[in-house]
Amino acid sequence: MRDFFNRIGSAIARFMYGRNGSDQLNMALLVVYLFVWVLELFFSRVRLVMGLLNLVSLVLIVVVFFRLFSKNLPKRRAENERFLAWWYPMKNRVSGAAARRKDKEHKYFTCKQCGAICRVPAGKGKIEITCPKCGGKIVGKS
Repeated sequence: MRDFFNRIGSAIARFMYGRNGSDQLNMALLVVYLFVWVLELFFSRVRLVMGLLNLVSLVLIVVVFFRLFSKNLPKRRAENERFLAWWYPMKNRVSGAAARRKDKEHKYFTCKQCGAICRVPAGKGKIEITCPKCGGKIVGKS
């Protein structure tokens, strides 16, 4: 029995050789597909919405399988890179904001000229901060 599963695993590995496989964009598309699938459960009584959600989920799963089995690796990698160039800044912005909210020992100011985030100790009263990036002045209460 073990030999049977080893042969199946080897056959799948040979089939996937030279194909794109799963990457971050595929995983994100799968998450969106699952979200649309859950929406379908909630809107199962509304025919128009259900039909639209079915169409969207069908397109999503076709795109996922197309990307998964594609042999055009440079194009799939370029698509993934474009997705990551959009995704990582957004993810970092959200995680940075959460970390700043948890930090009770510091106050954060955003420079109006360059958008840099400046950190100062909390509880110092009204202060004037010089932005280390552009030299702009920020006045605020810490």
